Amino acid sequence: MYFQGKKILVIGGTGTIGTSIVQQLLKESPDLIRVFSRDEYKQHQMKLSFSNEEKLQFMIGDVRDYDRVLQAMETIDYVFHVAAMKRVETSEENPLEAVKTNILGTQNVMKAAADQLVKKVVFTSTDKAISPTNTYGATKLIAERMIAANNFEQSTVIASVRFGNVMGSRGSVIPLFKEQILKQKKITVTDLQMTRFMMTLQQATDLTIHALKEAKGGEIFVLKMPVVNLGELADVLIETTCEKHGIDKSTIGIEVTGLRPGEKMYEELMTIDESQFAWELPEMFIIPNNKSTVYENATRAAQSTYSSSSQASISCSELKQMLSKAQLI
Repeated sequence: MYFQGKKILVIGGTGTIGTSIVQQLLKESPDLIRVFSRDEYKQHQMKLSFSNEEKLQFMIGDVRDYDRVLQAMETIDYVFHVAAMKRVETSEENPLEAVKTNILGTQNVMKAAADQLVKKVVFTSTDKAISPTNTYGATKLIAERMIAANNFEQSTVIASVRFGNVMGSRGSVIPLFKEQILKQKKITVTDLQMTRFMMTLQQATDLTIHALKEAKGGEIFVLKMPVVNLGELADVLIETTCEKHGIDKSTIGIEVTGLRPGEKMYEELMTIDESQFAWELPEMFIIPNNKSTVYENATRAAQSTYSSSSQASISCSELKQMLSKAQLI
């Protein structure tokens, strides 16, 4: 097992993806998993949910504080950096704060990892980093570029992984839609034709861990995932939620609100320019920092954009199966 006997740091480890990564890593018998985050209450809840697992160590800290990040990296072999300021509207209203967390915080992680001789770091990015139209996406793009241009200690491998929306995570539209159905008797949708990349929490977790194992340095791993039409998602959630709670679905309305500042009708995970030197595996694309880098069992990717507008959205029945598997309906 890759992580057996190793020491791992999960920055932002009390979040949805961070917690799931911790659960998965515990199965590989690591020596230690250090959970680093700002929220003492979430850390307390996590301790209880893991029954005070002895391999877990909790540290309060902020990626903006280099000294604390450096301390968190002591004796660590591998780092998962999943902490971010990620709400689009909050980042739009507080752009400098997003810069401090997503850009300067990532630089702190990179430098501390090099200073502590960490073996590998993986940084989680977003589809919103492609042709960004909002502050959140722009800060993630800069962080990706910093990692690609990494000029710190080269013995530390640092890479990025890009994915879209994780079903059921904090801020996900799915719990919001379900709450609106039950409390407001209507769903508010930006646009019924809007498409988004979506994946289950388990898929995001597995592929992020796999990306760390495959990383050679500076590359971007683009995780493949289904495309969901938001109008169809609204219909499925109305049907399943009403059926579960004995509500007449004809009483539930859909209000179209229009695009908010910084929003797109579709999302991209890889541009056509990036695809020209990308590699492809069954579960992901790899955009190398060095064009001469070769990846085992990978083939050259087709030259095309990987966008939610160019990929067929999954059917309503497939969407139901996906939501059911993720225990969201």
